[in-house]
Amino acid sequence: MRKVVLAAFMCLAAAGVAGAQDKPVDVNFGFGFVMPVTGLNDSFDTGWNGNAGVTFNLTPTFGVQAEYMYMRMDGPQKTISVVSNPIAGAVTNGLLEANHQAHAITFNGVIKSKSDGLVGGYGVAGFGYYHRIIQVTSPSVGYATYCDPYWYVCYPTLVSIDTIIGDRSSNDFGINFGGAITFGHEAKFYVEARYHYVWGPKIGPTINPLTGASAEGQSTNAGYLPVTFGVRW
Repeated sequence: MRKVVLAAFMCLAAAGVAGAQDKPVDVNFGFGFVMPVTGLNDSFDTGWNGNAGVTFNLTPTFGVQAEYMYMRMDGPQKTISVVSNPIAGAVTNGLLEANHQAHAITFNGVIKSKSDGLVGGYGVAGFGYYHRIIQVTSPSVGYATYCDPYWYVCYPTLVSIDTIIGDRSSNDFGINFGGAITFGHEAKFYVEARYHYVWGPKIGPTINPLTGASAEGQSTNAGYLPVTFGVRW
């Protein structure tokens, strides 16, 4: 009896592996838009995203995915007061411009619908590594104060505009989860919405612009909501 049960179990296992091996790997590629949320939307506008990934199908309905995503959001122009010198300079209006870029590598579990029909879907969730870049530019010259943790900038005292502008980056970890509707059979077109939450450093007032010493300040934890249109095959 045990031999019969063992043989049946081995047959079922082989059938499961064969089902997964009918299509052992899925590849996905897509573009879309990304909305900043959880406070990040106060510093940056809706931008765009692109991604590419590969899913290793362990069963017909479950796979493990590795994916790369790029997100870019430009920020609205900020008007600031600029003085010609930090002692008694004339005050004029200046502009600051910024953009936010994120390179994300995520590792996820993917649960796919069992249906072989024209319309299906999947859910996805996992964790990732995020390299976030902030670029601040300005056509202005002079001295100013500015503080925005999502720009990785906080100078409460007058500093040269050259100190405020520039590139800054952070390497952070985060999580993501979402789902999609798919259309098609072999090549499936999909519309996916996924939420990313990233834990970042705290940005505080810079006490000494020369040494860069800062006090503990506001969190740069942020959320992103990309909506992606793509194809899986």
